[in-house]
Amino acid sequence: MSITTRFAPSPTGYLHVGGARTALFSWLYARKHGGKFILRIEDTDLERSTQESVNAILEGMSWLGLDYDAGPFYQTHHFDRYKEIIQQLLVQGDAYYCYCSKEELEQLRTEQMANKEKPRYNGKCRDSGGPQLDREPVIRFKNPVDGVVTIPDLVKGDITVANKELDDLIIARADGTPTYNLTVVVDDMDMKVTHVIRGDDHINNTPRQMNILKALGAELPEYAHLPMILGPDGARLSKRHGAVSVMQFRDDGYLPEALLNFLVRLGWSHGDQEIFSIDEMVEYFELEDVNVSASAFNMEKLLWLNHQYIMNSDPAHVARHLSWHIGQLGIDPADGPALIEVVKAQRERSKTLVEMAAASVYFYKEFDSYDEKAVKKNFTTGSEHVLARLHDEFAGVTEWNGEKLHQIVVNLAETMGLNLGKVAQPLRVAVCGSAVSPAIDVTLSLLGQEKTLARIEKAINYIRTLN
Repeated sequence: MSITTRFAPSPTGYLHVGGARTALFSWLYARKHGGKFILRIEDTDLERSTQESVNAILEGMSWLGLDYDAGPFYQTHHFDRYKEIIQQLLVQGDAYYCYCSKEELEQLRTEQMANKEKPRYNGKCRDSGGPQLDREPVIRFKNPVDGVVTIPDLVKGDITVANKELDDLIIARADGTPTYNLTVVVDDMDMKVTHVIRGDDHINNTPRQMNILKALGAELPEYAHLPMILGPDGARLSKRHGAVSVMQFRDDGYLPEALLNFLVRLGWSHGDQEIFSIDEMVEYFELEDVNVSASAFNMEKLLWLNHQYIMNSDPAHVARHLSWHIGQLGIDPADGPALIEVVKAQRERSKTLVEMAAASVYFYKEFDSYDEKAVKKNFTTGSEHVLARLHDEFAGVTEWNGEKLHQIVVNLAETMGLNLGKVAQPLRVAVCGSAVSPAIDVTLSLLGQEKTLARIEKAINYIRTLN
C-alpha cells in the first residue's frame, strides 16, 4: 500500500507548536514508509481565514524543513466538488434539508440541558421536514441510528462509539457553504489519504466522518490521534504559557532542528535517546510508539537541546541561521569576520542564537561605552602602560594569527612580572567593552589588526581620563 498523510491547518492564526508536532509526525510517517506528504489549507471559515495566516503557516513549514510532496491545496478552490458530494448524499437519501430555526434549536438545547440530556439535534426534519418558503434550509447528514462505530486508533487502541450518541450534523450551511466535517471527508477521499494523524481533540469528529465515508462507499483511512501538549502547570498549552508560535522560536534564537527534536519527544520515544538527527527520527519513528498520555512542554529542556545543537551542528549551518539574527541588530555580516568563525568561537557559551548575536556585536561595530564593573576591576593604575606595550607589540606583527598573538600576551606578562590575567583582562575590556569574550587569541584574530590597535588606543585615552 502506498502511504499518504496530510497536514491540514486552518489559516486562522500562526503555526503553533501543537500543529507543528502534528505536521512533523505526519511527515515522519510518510518519509519512513516512502509515501506522500500533503499540505492542505482548510480555509472554508471565510470570516476567520486570512492570507496572513496562510503565509505564517507556509513560513513555519519552510523554516522547520517539513517539505511537502503536494500542495498547498486550498479548500475554497474545491466548492464545486463539495456541492457535488452533498447532492450525491441527498440523492442517496443519506442527507436531508433541515428548516429548523436557530430559535427552535436553542430552545431544544435549553430543554435537553435542563433534563440533563446530551445536547444534540432531535431529528425533527429527518423524515418529515418540508420546505418553508420564509427560511433557507441547512443540509444535515443522516447518521445511522443503530450499531456502533469503532475507530481502530493506532495510538489509543480501539475506540467504540454508539451511533445513537451521534446526531445528524450539518454538512452545508444555509448559504450553501460546506462545513468542516464534510470538506475534510471529501478531501481525504479524493487525495487518497491512507493515514489521518491529528490531535485527539478531533476524536469526536472521527466517527461522524467515518460514517460519511461509508455512505460514499469510500475506503476508510487509518487514524492516529495524538495526545495534547500541556503547559508546565498541567493546563492545555496556550499563549499564556509563552512562545507557542513556531516562528517565535525562530525569533528567540532556536535552531529548527532543535525544535523538531523537542517536538518529536513530546509524546514519542525511542529507548532513552534524547537527541536525534532528522535521519534518525525518520528511521525510528512509529505511530505505535506514541504515548497515550499528554506531554508537558518544558522550556528548560528545549533550551538545553538548542545548546547541544548549536555546539555540535555544522558551524556553516549554524552561521546561516545566525546571519538573520545579526541582521536583526542592524549589522551587515560582511562588515566583520566570517560568521562561521564567530560560531566556532561563541558556540560553547551561547544557548540561543539571540545570545550569540548579542555577544558578537563588537566584532562588527564599535561600542559606545565600557561595562562599568569591568572598568572598575581592570582599568586600574598601570593598566594603560600594559595596553601601550601591547599596542607596540601588536603593531609590529606581520602575520595576524592567534598563536602568535597569544604568545605576545604571555611574554609581556612574564616580562612585566604580572600574572596573565593582569594583561589579558585589560586587553579584553579594551577591545570588547566587557570582561567576557572568547579566548583572547581567538577574539583578537576575529577582530583583526586594525580594529585591535584602534580600540587599544581608545582604551588608553579613556583610562587617562579616569586619573
